[in-house]
Amino acid sequence: MSNKSSDSERYDTYEIREQDRWLPIANVDRVMRNCLPKNTKISKETRECMQECVSEFILFVTSQAAEKCLIEKRKTLNGEDILYALYSLGFENYAEVLRIYLAKYRIFELDEVEKRRKKYLARKERLQKEKKENKYSSMDGGDDDDDDDDDVYEEAGKINHAKFNRPSLSNILNDDPQIFPLEPTDEMFWSINNSSSDYGDDQDIMMNSS
Repeated sequence: MSNKSSDSERYDTYEIREQDRWLPIANVDRVMRNCLPKNTKISKETRECMQECVSEFILFVTSQAAEKCLIEKRKTLNGEDILYALYSLGFENYAEVLRIYLAKYRIFELDEVEKRRKKYLARKERLQKEKKENKYSSMDGGDDDDDDDDDVYEEAGKINHAKFNRPSLSNILNDDPQIFPLEPTDEMFWSINNSSSDYGDDQDIMMNSS
């Protein structure tokens, strides 16, 4: 209980300092160095003074723009509100420069949006094209496999047909056009006679040996 009371007292006694509402000093230092020569040193007092001035200027302009939004019953500040505040507070020179910058920034934003849109469409089209190519390649690969299988089956059928329908010696001698459509030649009869004579000699040798 005592811990809770001490925490609440500590939160109640905490005060927001003036420096807590200022811009980070590192950001102010970076902006200052953009318009200074290299190796230029900036003292701590200078950075703190510029930090306070810039923060007060931003608060001053923003409060004036917030009043305009409050009158028009809007909750969002836009660039036109800041320009109106600068004109109404007497910063016409700054407002004119900021107006030109705001126009260029909006053109830059439109260009960036268009680039991102084109990049997205190109990526989408490329993915669709790759998907179609993969689909067609898979279909073509399946057809090639089927063609290969058909070739294998056709070749096997030819082998089986040649094996089981091989013309016999009697069919060749009888010149059967269904089995052997070609006309027999002298060389064919010579090879047949030689094979038959060799077969007869082998039979004679076997009979003599027996």
